[in-house]
Amino acid sequence: QVQLVESGGGSVQAGGSLRLSCAASGLTFSIYAMGWFRQAPGKEREFVAAISRSDGSTYHADSVKGRFTISRDNARNTVYLQLNSLKPEDTAVYSCAAQRGPMVRSYWVSAARYDYWGQGTQVTVSS
Repeated sequence: QVQLVESGGGSVQAGGSLRLSCAASGLTFSIYAMGWFRQAPGKEREFVAAISRSDGSTYHADSVKGRFTISRDNARNTVYLQLNSLKPEDTAVYSCAAQRGPMVRSYWVSAARYDYWGQGTQVTVSS
């Protein structure tokens, strides 16, 4: 049974930082590309960042580029999302996801391409 479990969310003031973790089990982690998405109340789910299976290639949405950083530790079956310089508009539920699709950007940014999802962790940024 595949499980993706996020942690590290919380409430911070604008300008603060958080580090989200997503621990995977029940799958061969190293063969999955991993992504982070977020969904704010009343809004559609939005791509945040993705990282390739093995060579460490990453892609970040323009809205978070330079502030958020995705990384992974295949030995720990964990993917991370470092959130810096947080803004109130970053408030959302952040979810990690795994996919075995081709290593192309169009697959990484599409939620429909992901095979497994976590339950999400809440990030709240106050002004």
